[in-house]
Amino acid sequence: MDLVYKKEYEVNPRTMALVAGYDDQGQIITEIIESDQCFYLKDWPSKIVDHSCRYFASSLEGRISGTKQVAGFTHKPPIVISQKMSMYFFPIISPKRKECSWIAHKYIRTYKGENDHSTTITFTNGTSINVPVSVGMISNQIQRTAQFRFTLEDRLKYSAPKNDVVAENYA
Repeated sequence: MDLVYKKEYEVNPRTMALVAGYDDQGQIITEIIESDQCFYLKDWPSKIVDHSCRYFASSLEGRISGTKQVAGFTHKPPIVISQKMSMYFFPIISPKRKECSWIAHKYIRTYKGENDHSTTITFTNGTSINVPVSVGMISNQIQRTAQFRFTLEDRLKYSAPKNDVVAENYA
């Protein structure tokens, strides 16, 4: 397969994963897996995630801090890049490490552990990736992301103004 590189990228609703890898010179690159295409960026995944968070008026550090506030998760916390676009991602290792890959929660169909203690994740479009972490860790990250997503969406639902209150304020 030919390597197609792009210069910049924002995570979007089609993004399924940002997978860390290495180029021929041993530099970390990111394989961007979208629902309909794959390509590479000459940056590490967490840098791309940070850039995308900044596009939506925050930062990776800010999103991590928000997750800690909402759900209490401090290690390998899932984040929301855009709640309105339902873009929830989780890291497979510490997001401070350049080798950290990020997975979109909503696209996971199945996952299974392999004999080498890695995990194969299959996405809703049938694409699969293998990540170098245990199935227990992936299972935990999926559950934590679901809990965070539910808590945040529930919090936002109950803090939204009622239509009559909004109408009253503008009458």
